[in-house]
Amino acid sequence: MRVLIPVLLLAATAASAAGELTLTVSNAPAAGTLVVQVYDSANAFGDFRDPAREFRVELADGATHGFVDVPTGTIAVLAFVDENDNGFLDKNFIGIPRETLGISNNYRPKGPPAFRRASFDMPASGAREIDIELFRVLGNRGRLGVGAGAVGQSSPYVGSSETVLQPIPAITYNGERLQWLGPNVQYGILGSGKFRLALSASYRIGAYEEDDSPVLAGLGDRDSTLLAGLGVRYEIPGGINLLARYEHDVLDRIGGGQARVRLSKGFQAGIFRLVPQLSVNWLSADLANYDFGVPPSAATPERPAWDVGSAVSLEVGFGSFIELTEDWRIVLNLSLEQFDDNVGDSPIVDTDRVVRGFAALTYVF
Repeated sequence: MRVLIPVLLLAATAASAAGELTLTVSNAPAAGTLVVQVYDSANAFGDFRDPAREFRVELADGATHGFVDVPTGTIAVLAFVDENDNGFLDKNFIGIPRETLGISNNYRPKGPPAFRRASFDMPASGAREIDIELFRVLGNRGRLGVGAGAVGQSSPYVGSSETVLQPIPAITYNGERLQWLGPNVQYGILGSGKFRLALSASYRIGAYEEDDSPVLAGLGDRDSTLLAGLGVRYEIPGGINLLARYEHDVLDRIGGGQARVRLSKGFQAGIFRLVPQLSVNWLSADLANYDFGVPPSAATPERPAWDVGSAVSLEVGFGSFIELTEDWRIVLNLSLEQFDDNVGDSPIVDTDRVVRGFAALTYVF
């Protein structure tokens, strides 16, 4: 009995450690299914996945709903309209919700949501009333962002050790299907849940100009071109995102194409979101030789001919998103790409790795 009493007290305490939440929604459609998700984890909330509790009720504008067995402590609430009754929150290709939703504290993020801005305290064995106004994240015409940024890249070529740093305008657009981020464009064509397929295009900047280094003299300037293809995203359990993409030189200035398989996972800390990334990249022989090879016609005694063939590289890095306000944000990205021996042994290559970086301050309308 002496053992049983503490156990019963512990069980009673655990059973009572749940609150009652009363939710009133506004700006809702006339009818539909309202899904209410309760989060007690910043990382899960940042991806809108794996809620601690989920409730489904019939939707009515201005209606008040009561929910019991709600986790206590610091929580955040997401309410969304399951417009097609498929059981989950529909997202576009890059993971932005496409369905009408609302967040506790009437927080309206224009990027990855910060748990700190949406959270509130749910008292143990108590009750809490909140109001949530529903809205569409992308509005009626999508979200346009403007700002200023800079890109930088180290040079892997012999005699060209200067790091390239270039200021650029930071213009972005996110719509239900279309996304434009600098030199990259994506258009979602299939899927809205864990699996999504999209057309993609990217502007590929020429690798070098022949006057960048004496060892490149006589090889000619490397042209820029447009790559286009298909990409697939899949959300793996645990908040891991898998991206697989292939793009081809559609202008046929160089020929060939490139492929990438990338794993990434987001972590949230206050207003900071950190996304570690690991990628395996593949360059076709046409592109690899264009960037790192030496054709027989341009060979010299000091610079012998070199056929790279296709090349594989491993890239590690991270992306970071800092939400200064609901409208202002800082975006950072830094990566290190390690080339294989086919590239590293080229007579024009000094180092088999490249460091790349991007930073921008933007305002989103």
